[in-house]
Amino acid sequence: MLRAALIGLPSSGKTTLFQLMTSIHDTPRGKGDVNIGISKVPDERLDKLTAMYNPRKRVPATVEFTDIVATRGGAQALVDVAGYRNADALVHVVRAFRDPAVAHPAGSIDPARDAQTMEDELILADLGVAERRLERIEKDLKKGKSAELQKERDLVQRCKETLEHGTPLRALQLAGDDLKMLRGFQLLSAKPLLLVINLDENDVAEVGADVARAAEKTGLRSLLAHASTRAIALCASIELEISQLAADDATAFLADLGLSESGLDRVIRTSYDLLGYISFFTVGEDECRAWSTARGTPAQLAAGEIHTDIQRGFIRAEIVAYDALMARGSMAACREHGEVRLEGKEYVVQDGDIINFRFAT
Repeated sequence: MLRAALIGLPSSGKTTLFQLMTSIHDTPRGKGDVNIGISKVPDERLDKLTAMYNPRKRVPATVEFTDIVATRGGAQALVDVAGYRNADALVHVVRAFRDPAVAHPAGSIDPARDAQTMEDELILADLGVAERRLERIEKDLKKGKSAELQKERDLVQRCKETLEHGTPLRALQLAGDDLKMLRGFQLLSAKPLLLVINLDENDVAEVGADVARAAEKTGLRSLLAHASTRAIALCASIELEISQLAADDATAFLADLGLSESGLDRVIRTSYDLLGYISFFTVGEDECRAWSTARGTPAQLAAGEIHTDIQRGFIRAEIVAYDALMARGSMAACREHGEVRLEGKEYVVQDGDIINFRFAT
């Protein structure tokens, strides 16, 4: 399951977005409270598969969102909250709406300033982690040389220097062994970042879902040039109202704003794209279900998303592409046309694959 943590300064609309994403409206608001909610991933393909199979159960893929109260507690507050460090991505809600009834802590509305303030806190938190790790490595190296430990020291030193220049670690675009080596540190500024530009309703009517225009209007364009950074623009309060309407009314309201999809859909879709996630499906009369996995995942590891026993006892994956099944109308017709194939454990799962895992326990 994809895990995303919401960050943002007070009065940014972070909790409103959490309510929109999770439909949880009665959340504890004490300092340091951690609120966790699950959001269903909208997927028209799952809807069509459900209509085809008429199963007893329909299960969409899900995203876990974490909202932590009182984000503005300095870098140490970020270090101490596991909900941030355990997240796959950070969703930073940046205030761009103007409302005299909701005071801004800094006394004025400045999205670029606020976004940089939070980025600086992430960098400062990671710098503390890097410095402490380097101290420990130097002590261990004095006890005896270790090629692996020296390699880690060089990498952490590189990270420290990057952070000291005020640059987030996601800019390094770490991969392979370097990424594995740092994974245990759960560095905040290395995580992919989704900026949610929380606009006025009037601004939404002007820019719609055009992120480039919203970024230009709010001074956030330079931040979007950073690696592993994406953005969407919405008005969280209006989106929350829309989410509580009947489907037809919601569609009409969105159309009036010049939008073709809800903010919830855009946050999830952009998060998937940011992290390189895809969905595959399992289907049948009992259940039609969507599963999330990282792009490039081999079949045997994807089987582990369902159950570790399936991964361990993996034999073959029986696969048909979603488009082929929709075009033929049934699995039997796909078999007749040779479009159902058997793949081994190294097969890389593709977005939209419909898979039946064969395994032995």
